[in-house]
Amino acid sequence: QVQLVESGGGSVQAGGSLRLSCAASGRTNRVYAMGWYRQAPGKERELVAETDRDGRTNYALSAEGRFTISRDNAWDMWSLRMLSLKPEDTAVYYCHARVITVVASYDYWGQGTQVTVSS
Repeated sequence: QVQLVESGGGSVQAGGSLRLSCAASGRTNRVYAMGWYRQAPGKERELVAETDRDGRTNYALSAEGRFTISRDNAWDMWSLRMLSLKPEDTAVYYCHARVITVVASYDYWGQGTQVTVSS
């Protein structure tokens, strides 16, 4: 079991910046990948950024060049730095962790934090 708690959402004007943080507890030594997803009203949840223990980092095209995912060495805290925010970035942002075992993979989610960007 992995528990995730997000912080750092809020309201900003277009062009502003925010930093989201995710604190993980529990079996964090089993976390293989960590990242951020978002869900805007009426839309499906989508990947924003993700990094894994194989050293791969992926960003959504909409996040490339503006967002940066980072983590600590213990793999129990990660952040999303968001710059040059646009109104279309408005969504609930979810912290995500994936645990992979021999028999299955498991996805864990935070409770979500609202990001609102006004024009």
